Amino acid sequence: MDTPKDASSKDALARAVDHCANGEWQQAHEIVQKDNSMLAAWIHGVVHLLEGDLDNAQGWYRKTDRAYPGPEAVQAEIAAARRAVHGAG
Repeated sequence: MDTPKDASSKDALARAVDHCANGEWQQAHEIVQKDNSMLAAWIHGVVHLLEGDLDNAQGWYRKTDRAYPGPEAVQAEIAAARRAVHGAG
């Protein structure tokens, strides 16, 4: 997956995932919408799962060529995104 190359972008995405884990989708959204990486696009989809905007979430999942998991999988997606962010690099 296309990940940001610089440490500050990776740190920002890690913060976005932490916000998601805490249910703070608005703060996570502020972060991911500023990043053009595929990893950020995936997290953007997760943000919209949390928000309940499922049509928008599906659109972000399509952009990343990831299977749309549905809202019941949001916690698993957050855990997977956390692994991806920390494994990026």
